[in-house]
Amino acid sequence: MERTEARRKALSLGIAFRLWIRRRGLSALGLALLFGLPFLLSGFFGEPVETGWPKFIQGLLIRVYLMAVYAMSYDLLMGYAGILSFGHALFFGGGAYITGILLKHFHASLGIALLAAVLLALGLGGLMGLLSMRVRGVYLAMITLALAQAAFILSEATDFRQYTGAEDGLHGIPVPTWLDPAEYRLRFYYFTLLFMLGAYFMARRLVDSPTGRVWVALRENEERAVSLGYSPFMFRLLAFMFSGAFAALAGSLNALLNKNVTPSLLSVSTTIQALLMTLVGGVGTLSGPMFGAALLELTGYLFNRIFGPIWFLLFGLLYILVVLAFPYGLVGVWRLRAHLRRIFLEII
Repeated sequence: MERTEARRKALSLGIAFRLWIRRRGLSALGLALLFGLPFLLSGFFGEPVETGWPKFIQGLLIRVYLMAVYAMSYDLLMGYAGILSFGHALFFGGGAYITGILLKHFHASLGIALLAAVLLALGLGGLMGLLSMRVRGVYLAMITLALAQAAFILSEATDFRQYTGAEDGLHGIPVPTWLDPAEYRLRFYYFTLLFMLGAYFMARRLVDSPTGRVWVALRENEERAVSLGYSPFMFRLLAFMFSGAFAALAGSLNALLNKNVTPSLLSVSTTIQALLMTLVGGVGTLSGPMFGAALLELTGYLFNRIFGPIWFLLFGLLYILVVLAFPYGLVGVWRLRAHLRRIFLEII
């Protein structure tokens, strides 16, 4: 009996070790591919790495990396803290606008502009956190939507046209020469790739910390968490602030990439983008929304090129099929499958 139990434990440890090695190996292979991709594309197309198709695909991937961080920031809020927000575009668009305004009208340095975006996001996150003291659930979601729509209306107001460009948007944002995506696309590619990786590791460290555990506890059973002495208000406040900071930085870099900011970045459709990416990738997984962002951004581009004006309809049908086939998201289903497999092997 003891020998059988020891054999079962050894088998379980062996399986866990192989899964760990496989996961780490896939991660290392993925990172190597992302860092070497521009040069692989250059060799494949037979063009210099900063021209032609290699340069264009780098721009497409930069957009994917920024949206991945944006979707991941939404997952911090919805997937871990259990807060449904329809106003997450307020952080993304707000970061883009404050960065563009400071660079164009006040000739601030890039560091100052990015810092201002983070501080703005912390302030807006604090405001939303204060509102969470009074309302919950769908009522809080509607208030976040109202705040984002108020910012959207202000961005189109002619009273601030000299700063925001009103409905035309803010164009001609100056980007530091050393980071100009038009001149140094490869450098900007690696800058955004490192930003995405850094944001992921910071977010992973955050959700694995005691703070992240309390977020999950509040999401699952708020009454029990309160009975243990945790303050829902303080931890929801932190969730809004951390999530907003990541989204604002992604918005700031998006403004640098396009050299313009338009009111659409503050619209509800931008929030819905984050929601769809999170649902497709897997709620409460961090990496899931990042894969969801890659899938939706790349598929959307291909559908637009292939099917023309009707691409959005077909894209919506694809989204419905993915959600029906993977109710826990792509990464969520994969993790559930691996977890069930480990349980089955331990039983036998």
